[in-house]
Amino acid sequence: MKKAELVLIPIPARGHIVSAVEIAKLLVQRDDRLSTTIFIYPARNPITTKYNESLAASTLPDRLRVIILPSAESSDTKPHNQFITSVYDGQKPLVREYVSKIKTQSELSPDSPQFAGFIFDAFATGLKDLANEFDVPWYAFSASDAAYLGCLLHLKALHDEQGVDLSELGNSDAELEIPSLANSFPVKCLPLSSLEKYTLPIVLEIAGGLTEAKGILMNTFLELEPHAVNSLSNGKNPPVYPVGPIVKHEGDGRDVGSDGSKNYRDIMEWLDDQAPSSVLFLCFGSRGSFRSEQVKEIAWALERSGHRFLWSLRKPSPSGKLNSPSDYENLQEVLPEGFLDRTAKIGKVIGWAPQVDILAHQAVGGFASHCGWNSILESLWFGVPIATWPLYAEQQFNAFYMVIELGLGVEIKMDYTMNFQGDDEIIVNADDIMKAIKHIMEEDKEIRKKVKEMSRISEKTLMPGGSSHSSLGRLIDDMIENLSLIN
Repeated sequence: MKKAELVLIPIPARGHIVSAVEIAKLLVQRDDRLSTTIFIYPARNPITTKYNESLAASTLPDRLRVIILPSAESSDTKPHNQFITSVYDGQKPLVREYVSKIKTQSELSPDSPQFAGFIFDAFATGLKDLANEFDVPWYAFSASDAAYLGCLLHLKALHDEQGVDLSELGNSDAELEIPSLANSFPVKCLPLSSLEKYTLPIVLEIAGGLTEAKGILMNTFLELEPHAVNSLSNGKNPPVYPVGPIVKHEGDGRDVGSDGSKNYRDIMEWLDDQAPSSVLFLCFGSRGSFRSEQVKEIAWALERSGHRFLWSLRKPSPSGKLNSPSDYENLQEVLPEGFLDRTAKIGKVIGWAPQVDILAHQAVGGFASHCGWNSILESLWFGVPIATWPLYAEQQFNAFYMVIELGLGVEIKMDYTMNFQGDDEIIVNADDIMKAIKHIMEEDKEIRKKVKEMSRISEKTLMPGGSSHSSLGRLIDDMIENLSLIN
């Protein structure tokens, strides 16, 4: 039986790269006919860049390799809404060259895998013309939830079939009936990119591209999103394959920040001294940070709640800059006077956090999060209830999804939003934050019970006989059939 080489291309965002690597591992470990190469584009985010460098130097499974593409100079100065597009356009010749070498090698050596197709990130379907050039099929993988994928497709249909100008819906109290959701959805929880004239065409192009894929891999599982998954399986869309949860089950060296292993040990040793499920962990992603006024409100809420906490507090980049947050050299400059002394016995404030290892620790009983989908899946995997504080992109959608649709989260501020520069930040007051803390840490035993049950299911679904295990098998069978690799 002929062996196949697949090329995966994620967008240059850490969560998407992590998902691509884990998908590639699943494929090569499940079927020894498959080999994968991941092309990783240069990132603006230094945390992502560091992760990419360590990934390239790490030991990967057989038949999986990672190629870090050099920076395309023309993309470095592009505004954020044009950055992804310019990166891919600038790197297409290099990808074409690499893939040509793979294809030539397979033609020269009968023992080499045959180049068989692409798997593009759902936000990188603009590269589909490469698949056409090489006359191979392509699939898409979504690092987001199935419900959000359904939302994208619905927005495209509203625009194309009903002539709705989505940019006119911004700042309204309107609600949408989205097929992938059982509940009416408030427009104010849509990503800003779906409502602004200069980014809306990109969103619509992404949605349109997805409908041309041979199939869509999704980082989710049927038991978590039955309504959304079934709504996508309507015969109008490409076949969907929920193969998740694709999460790292333990941390690694790429999770440790610039302050190194000593701070990592300090964090884990502090957690070791805490009672089970007693600690609220606050962490808001690689771009998550707040201005000083909001930081003080969070601090007052934590102090007044009396609950133990581990807080990943990052320093924002200067207003108008796209740089990632950094660690504070002196926490006293942003926290209320005396806060660290008064909370020394119940709390710990840190910089960059090894999130997976912290969520896996038995002392953690709640997670205040930005609601990136990877973070949500990690919290469910480890059975930690989530308090939603979305910041940007589709995180507001995810917060609504967790709180209203699935009943697996508690709201801090579901429709909170900021742009990528963080210069339009609103302030959530300490009373509202403390209310959510008490809700998740003291009051809502039902949510905790549901999250623990979903944790159990999330493990079972990946095992033989589980829904995601079966879905991955169907995907590989369909790939083999589409690629005409059976002798």
